[in-house]
Amino acid sequence: MSSLKKWIDDATSRGAVPVLAGKNGDMDTIGSAIALAASNPTLMACGRHMGRMAAKLCDELSAPFKKLSEKPMWPNKLGGIIIVDSASENQTGVKLPENVPICVIDHHDTCDWSFSELDLEYRMNTRSTTQIIFEYLESHHPESLTEEVRKLLLAGLISDTGRFRHADSSALTCATKILDGADFEYQEFIEKIQDQSITSSDRGAIIKALSRCSNLDAGAWNLVTTKAGIMEGRVASILIQAGAEIALVSRFRDGETRLTSRAPRSITKEGIHLGEIMQKISNKLGGDGGGHDGAAGWSGKSDVISAETAFINELASIRRNNN
Repeated sequence: MSSLKKWIDDATSRGAVPVLAGKNGDMDTIGSAIALAASNPTLMACGRHMGRMAAKLCDELSAPFKKLSEKPMWPNKLGGIIIVDSASENQTGVKLPENVPICVIDHHDTCDWSFSELDLEYRMNTRSTTQIIFEYLESHHPESLTEEVRKLLLAGLISDTGRFRHADSSALTCATKILDGADFEYQEFIEKIQDQSITSSDRGAIIKALSRCSNLDAGAWNLVTTKAGIMEGRVASILIQAGAEIALVSRFRDGETRLTSRAPRSITKEGIHLGEIMQKISNKLGGDGGGHDGAAGWSGKSDVISAETAFINELASIRRNNN
């Protein structure tokens, strides 16, 4: 943690330091960015997009977050840029300025960043980036751990562990520490963030995606595939809950194909790492791919059939670890 504090102290002494979230805008990246920015007035949480859960919680908490364009107008005097929960520059959705030191704080197994002498890569083997941020704040800025910050950190942890289905002992310990200093009821909080209402249009899109499902064997693995226009993550999670070993949901929009995949813990323990599969697809087809063992994605310019075929081929090449 000392190396991270030194980098932040040095960067903030030189000028403004944006804390940049990943373009997917999930709760882990948004919560990490806002919580870290709360520790220093020179830090500014920002990013391209907020997902539904993050937008709802940030609105309720009045949490400061600046939406960026694809080519943002950066402050004239930048001391550095911190990027949270992004395995590559493409995953930020913005063009970073040249010759500005960067600090990447992440927990993904995959990494496509290139670092120079003044840059810092701070990576820990955790189930969410908010765990890293909490440990940093607890060690160096405990006064910034307000109730609002604790809620953001806990929501990111809950989200990235799939409601603790993919949690390990360190994730559960972190959740306990976050709650130990909080003055809100966990059960009430979890009900609030899980209560994500969907519109009739969303419901129709989900039903349509489920009606398109195909079930196939890819080597030793059962794979259920479908296509969806929106809410791919939710569709994939529904397929897993319905019994699929691995779910793959594809989307094509505005000239870009996106793959979203999910797998339960029982399957990742038998040898599947979806993030590594998605990274291999990006190596073959271009684009950007990566993620966790049980939840990952890829996006690029290849057509849907080529992208799905690449995923199936990679999946089929993996042997099943029955131990």
